[in-house]
Amino acid sequence: MDLISTDLCVIGAGSGGLSVAAGAAQMGARVVLIEGGAMGGDCLNFGCVPSKALLAAAKSAQALRHPLPGIAAVDPQIDFAAVKAHVAATIAKIAPMDSQERFEGFGVQVIRAYARFVSPREVEAGGKRIRARRFVIATGSHPFIPPVPGLETVPYLTNETLFAQTVRPEHLLILGGGPIALEMAQAHRRLGSAVTVIARSRALGRDDPEAAAMVVAALRAEGVTVLEGNDAVRFRAVPQGVEAVLADGATLTGSHLLLAAGRVPALDRLNLAVAGVATSEKGVRVGPNLRSSNRRVYAVGDVAGGAQFTHVAGAHAGVVIRQVLFALRAKAATVVPWVTYTDPELAQLGLTEAQARALHGTAVTVLRQEFHHNDRAITDTKPAGFIKLMLVKSRPVGVTIVGAQAGELIGLWALALQAGLKLGSIAAMIAPYPTLGEISKRAAGAYYTPKLFDNPRLKQVVRLVQRLLP
Repeated sequence: MDLISTDLCVIGAGSGGLSVAAGAAQMGARVVLIEGGAMGGDCLNFGCVPSKALLAAAKSAQALRHPLPGIAAVDPQIDFAAVKAHVAATIAKIAPMDSQERFEGFGVQVIRAYARFVSPREVEAGGKRIRARRFVIATGSHPFIPPVPGLETVPYLTNETLFAQTVRPEHLLILGGGPIALEMAQAHRRLGSAVTVIARSRALGRDDPEAAAMVVAALRAEGVTVLEGNDAVRFRAVPQGVEAVLADGATLTGSHLLLAAGRVPALDRLNLAVAGVATSEKGVRVGPNLRSSNRRVYAVGDVAGGAQFTHVAGAHAGVVIRQVLFALRAKAATVVPWVTYTDPELAQLGLTEAQARALHGTAVTVLRQEFHHNDRAITDTKPAGFIKLMLVKSRPVGVTIVGAQAGELIGLWALALQAGLKLGSIAAMIAPYPTLGEISKRAAGAYYTPKLFDNPRLKQVVRLVQRLLP
């Protein structure tokens, strides 16, 4: 068996692994990248990219049904297989950025096989043994398959098989109430499927309840059935497709079943016990610097036990590179934005209102700005939504935005929280008119409004100055 000695061995070619490998190789480190599946990982092939491509097609169809005033509405003619071809073409267009050839061009040695540790500082993959100074585990996660009786007897879809489905489901049952479940529910409904969502608890349970309720109401208005506080307790195959028996005794029949009930870290093949790497059900046990119980091994992205987002994996890459390449101290950020890409979108950063009040009590100030006061939201006929700011001593500790382009609007607040900006910095900025971005400026400015316009002493000062001016 060939032995390869290297500075850095990265296991997994998803967002985090690719970022580590590219950065390290371009800065002079010897890098081996091991991937047993598709280059680009879940995000490119089964997650972010295909889901947003499908949502874009669904949005286009919905715009035909509900155009602006003066434009005749039409019933869109949907070729579901062609929509899925658009999804595949989108993946193919982005794939070269994550390709083996591109990374070999950076000087990375790419091994297309699954890796397993054989000692605390060696792995085997593809008939080769790799000994490295440092390892990065970036193997991502895969769909959680809930232990529901009968599930093993019925055909089901996950995000790993959904986008290859070229026949439109007549009635799609979705088990789960998180972002993936609601995004795919709205997309398929807009593309012509009947859709029922079965959510064990409140849909979008991690998000602000008021904002989540607005998203759920929008889906219901479009014809999606959302069953909250219920669960499937048994499945069986029927001629029509799949039958689900719910906890309340109700029975549902669908042509297809999508499992979107969470994700679990992909660690099964790695033989981590041999490497002395401690794990939990959430993934590799790591410290704030992302280093495991084996000082040579780091974990990034979904396997690091935290928030499971592509942008988190990318941020983790920078934390690891600073340590591995330059021996600098670094730790992962704790304030991470996330977005549910429904219509309306829902974006969250930091603490929700309930979390802020529980943590800071009466020190919390909550500011709110409605979309229907924003001129651009009015001109675009998108007046539904709001931004909610949670403040402690004029500094934001949490932001909730629900409405059009919430995912774009949250970026400013991610910078504000990361940089520790005071609210005055946002209130003082000049936002172009008319843009949705003015919502953030107005929300920030609302903190100062009572101090300026409801202050009797300030009014006295102004009148005095006016009398004294020549």
